[in-house]
Amino acid sequence: MRDYVRNAAVIGLTVGLMAFFLRNADLASVWSEIRRARLDLLVASVLVIALSFVIRIRRWQLLLAPIGRVGFGSAGRATVIGFAASAVLPGRLGEVLRPYLLARGEGLSTSAAIATIVLERVTDLITVVSLLGVFLLFFSSGLLQTDEPALAALRGGGALAALGAAAALVAIVFAARAPDRLGAVVARALPDRFGASVRAALTQFGDGLGVAREPTRLAVVLAWSLALWLCVCASAWYVCHAFGIGLPASGSLVVMVMMVLGVAVPTPAGAGGFHAAFQLAVTSFYGAPVDAAVGAAVILHLASFGPVTVLGLVLMIRTGLTFRGAVDLASSVSRDRTPELAQVESAGGVVPIDAADPVEPSGT
Repeated sequence: MRDYVRNAAVIGLTVGLMAFFLRNADLASVWSEIRRARLDLLVASVLVIALSFVIRIRRWQLLLAPIGRVGFGSAGRATVIGFAASAVLPGRLGEVLRPYLLARGEGLSTSAAIATIVLERVTDLITVVSLLGVFLLFFSSGLLQTDEPALAALRGGGALAALGAAAALVAIVFAARAPDRLGAVVARALPDRFGASVRAALTQFGDGLGVAREPTRLAVVLAWSLALWLCVCASAWYVCHAFGIGLPASGSLVVMVMMVLGVAVPTPAGAGGFHAAFQLAVTSFYGAPVDAAVGAAVILHLASFGPVTVLGLVLMIRTGLTFRGAVDLASSVSRDRTPELAQVESAGGVVPIDAADPVEPSGT
């Protein structure tokens, strides 16, 4: 029953956001804008998005290096399947499915693999907040028009996000440098029957944060994160110019941040939230016509999520992973319910990713 309520809420939220996004649009004019868009710039946007996934996969290899050497192909398949699952299934289950599939296929600790995703998200947050800070400090005066409430909200949200990123980084460094101490502290607060297993799991989790123990490696990971998010900025810039929206290069920073906020809305592939956030950014700050903004948002969302979702679904089919199996598996892993996990595996809900790929060097 709880799943039905959650799914109904997600559907309602998606419909509401899409209605908000389309409230002032003339759909015939939007279609005309799409037909007139420059194909060369749209192709360039797709290529940059593809490059961002290559960077994302390589960065994950670096995060995984302390717990095992993982080939680009194995990390890539798990990444694509995870993104596809998050795009079509409720609850962002792909974020759990991705490290589990890789850990199972490569013989790694699941807890440690999940920890690399946590560290990945923290580096993303640090990078996005830093780029927002650069925009606010040096480029906000270049806005073609200023929506003061929206800009104030960005400043306030950026400050809170910066504090959160700093706190998360401190917590991760502590967990990485002293996993045994963290496990002992948590275990003392639990009943004896759970304490030992939780302590062991937290120790393995700390192993997955190994990059945080090495400042040089962490700096390299942050550099890859910067390249990744600059690719996202470039994809938005290309699409905007394909639709005749005069977005300056610096403006792509604020558009990227708004898209991140939109995708954070818990709808499949950020549907509705992504569209509304992009539209708000280009119309409120850069005076884009509504119909051009709507067309650009639709195409950019399709380019960002369409190809990776199709490829991920194909790989899911090839690995024998069904939708029901993906939901059950990710739910079991996220709740750490080993009996259910064993049932899913024994029922054929998932087939391990082939671990026979040649292993690439995983050093920095």
